[in-house]
Amino acid sequence: MFRNNYSIFRYLTKRIICTLLLLSVLISFAQQLGKMDAIYSGTPWFDQNGNIVSAHGANIVKEKDTYYLFGEAHTDTSNAFAGFNCYSSKDLYNWKFESIVLPMQKSGKLGPNRVGERVKVMKCPKTGEFIMYMHADTLTYKDQFVGYAVSKKIKGLYQFKGPLLFEGKPIKKWDMGTFQDSDGTGYILVHGGEIYKLSDDYKSVIEKVNENITSGFESPAMFKKDSLYYFIGSHLTSWEKNDNYYYTSNSLKGPWVSQGLIAPEGTLTWNSQSTFILPVQGTKDTTYMFMGDRWSFPKQASSATYVWQPLLISGKSISMPNYQDAWRIDTVTGLASISENNEEIIKNTDKQIQYNGNWKHLNESRSDEKEASFSIQFTGQQIGLYSLVGSENGYAKVILTDEKDKEIVTAFVDMYSKFSISTQVFRSPILKKGNYKLTVSVTGQRPNWLDKRKTIYGSTGYYISIDRIKIKY
Repeated sequence: MFRNNYSIFRYLTKRIICTLLLLSVLISFAQQLGKMDAIYSGTPWFDQNGNIVSAHGANIVKEKDTYYLFGEAHTDTSNAFAGFNCYSSKDLYNWKFESIVLPMQKSGKLGPNRVGERVKVMKCPKTGEFIMYMHADTLTYKDQFVGYAVSKKIKGLYQFKGPLLFEGKPIKKWDMGTFQDSDGTGYILVHGGEIYKLSDDYKSVIEKVNENITSGFESPAMFKKDSLYYFIGSHLTSWEKNDNYYYTSNSLKGPWVSQGLIAPEGTLTWNSQSTFILPVQGTKDTTYMFMGDRWSFPKQASSATYVWQPLLISGKSISMPNYQDAWRIDTVTGLASISENNEEIIKNTDKQIQYNGNWKHLNESRSDEKEASFSIQFTGQQIGLYSLVGSENGYAKVILTDEKDKEIVTAFVDMYSKFSISTQVFRSPILKKGNYKLTVSVTGQRPNWLDKRKTIYGSTGYYISIDRIKIKY
């Protein structure tokens, strides 16, 4: 009896010790990884596990005090449907991965070698169900339609139901979006500016509210302020960014009036494409947040990033006149503010930065020699990398390690841009104050792709660059 009790005691002691060690590792990792303190556009975002946030073509649904981000899961090898991801956040800065809420199906319209894009979720006021919409297609984009899926819980699992029907037929369009009016009525927005009114249960279409506005006009997004509707869309340039534009109307049935661009001409909407507008309504104001995608083909999973910016609204005019690489939003008051950090700026020519390989040092330092690298050792809490992005740039590999040479985060950064600008391309989470090392290297890879007409897009070179580094102590 005594031996049996002693064996049980030893077994339980070992289990407790193992559990405590595991908790210690997890707590240490969480403390080391830290959190974000602002919305940093154009940089890789990391979830609670240190993985890249993969949620493009997305929208956000607020349920109680939590924001849920739904977006496309991707791989770096194919554009085939890999599922739709769900993340949650209380502050819009830090995202917790929940699950793949609609995985690839075993067969059928969202099965292997199919396309699933631009996922949007709305809560149906009548039923309380959560309805998910998406563009489903073949890899050659010849079987396009708007599909839908259903779940009783916001975090899924969602059940794919097939095409959304209007007059017994699928809506055979490409890019799509959603809009929920102030009275709870749901609408589907599609390629060209067409608007479809949903039934009370959100599972079918009962009316085509608006006809085609113009040719092109993909990636539709809409919001309403007071009694005016704003309808945003993008030109047709494949994965390449372009100057997004918008229309306004007092009625969803039109007429729609062209109002021009939403960002300065030539900035290509600050290198992004519209996907959704999130009203962050608070006790003092409502900030309308533009959500844009910065696609990066073929590395859509590891290198595509997000451009989220506060919209300036004045009458019928909306704009993003200045690019905010870091800004904050108070989700309680609804007030937006520019993030001003007290950081040390280290120029590319500073001796603290160590270069390996062949580098050209001009206004910025640049190299296209594969595996050429630069690194900097620093003591602090956070580091940001600014580069001159341009048409000859490719992918860089970024590794952040601690003083024991343990990797904290790793990312592939896309430094290509048709619109050349010095901008932040990497920002670490806030770290426990200590000694760290940032290493950035040339991968010898670049974003390139063909559209349906076999037109070549993307970079013409493999350069990576460094303009400056910012360190927060």
